[in-house]
Amino acid sequence: MDPLRDSPEESRLSLYNKKNDKNLFNSIDNENIKLSGSRVYVYQYIPSDDIDDVYMEIRKKTIDSEPIALWSHYDPRPMEENLTQFGVEIQNDQLFIFNKSYCEKMLGRPIAIGDIIEPEFQEIKFQVHEVQEDSFEVYGVYHLLAHATVLRDTEDIQNDPFLDRSERVGGKI
Repeated sequence: MDPLRDSPEESRLSLYNKKNDKNLFNSIDNENIKLSGSRVYVYQYIPSDDIDDVYMEIRKKTIDSEPIALWSHYDPRPMEENLTQFGVEIQNDQLFIFNKSYCEKMLGRPIAIGDIIEPEFQEIKFQVHEVQEDSFEVYGVYHLLAHATVLRDTEDIQNDPFLDRSERVGGKI
């Protein structure tokens, strides 16, 4: 029996520490997204209980008026406008990749369905319609994959001038 190999306790000189290594890999992943991505502005969707009785949907979708800047990786695509039997149709779904821990730290929650994403160098807004978690559990790195579609006529997406920001806990809902 080799006491150095079979010892269940870690040595003080051990280079492997599971908790610190996960934080290290997560911070490296965050830096990779910053290096290969660009800044985007996220307008948070604020859920509401005001549901229409007839249509069974929210009457007024409330979007936060102040965006939060985040780093994301995505491949910009040119706008495709196809003429179909129903008129001109825009085909431009976009995939945004965020580091989960960085996103939760900045937003106070993960990216959610209904959030609006606006890339810094484009004047196009995208609405998130699906969020997936992509994980590398061995390293402790988690990505959020936000699938979004182009919003049309988005000059007034922040449509709640009576939103009281003082009712939020720590600036978040």
